[in-house]
Amino acid sequence: MNTTLSQLLKQSLAIAAAVALLACTDEVPVAPRPFGPIKPQLATLPATQTDGMITTLQQVTARYHDLNVAFDDEFELLHPCENRPGEGPVGIVYFNRARLMDGIVDPNSPDALIYEPGSNGRPRLVGVEFAVVDVGQEPPKFLGATFQREEEFGVFALHVWVWRNNPEGLFAETNPRVSCGEV
Repeated sequence: MNTTLSQLLKQSLAIAAAVALLACTDEVPVAPRPFGPIKPQLATLPATQTDGMITTLQQVTARYHDLNVAFDDEFELLHPCENRPGEGPVGIVYFNRARLMDGIVDPNSPDALIYEPGSNGRPRLVGVEFAVVDVGQEPPKFLGATFQREEEFGVFALHVWVWRNNPEGLFAETNPRVSCGEV
């Protein structure tokens, strides 16, 4: 099989996997967790560069504290609140199909939004996610952080905890300060 055909096949499979994920349920547990200050925690980055990126991401995503605005901007549920055994909580993820498929990592246009169930029934925005379809390329990097391969979704992804401080780091995959409602 030639390289172009092989790449097209990989792309098609990745797209099919992403589309298959749309069958997720919209029901999530509810539990509050206090917000904390955002502190850049990736030591290899100059603080001013990280601070500027956090400011940009907060400015462009502030309107998504209202989940209805995210729905209006074509974000859809990827998965309900997830707490990975042995790793920790991630939260509820909503993604924008067009942004995901464009292959661009743009702080002005994150591919997904990460929420935590709120005590009032409204999810609270805690972070954003960048994602690039995995077609066999090397994982991309953003501000020195390498994207993680998420085989179940067919993408490389990077979480950025811009609305909830994460003691494990700004770009950690999970955040112990996020709750999926476990007691």
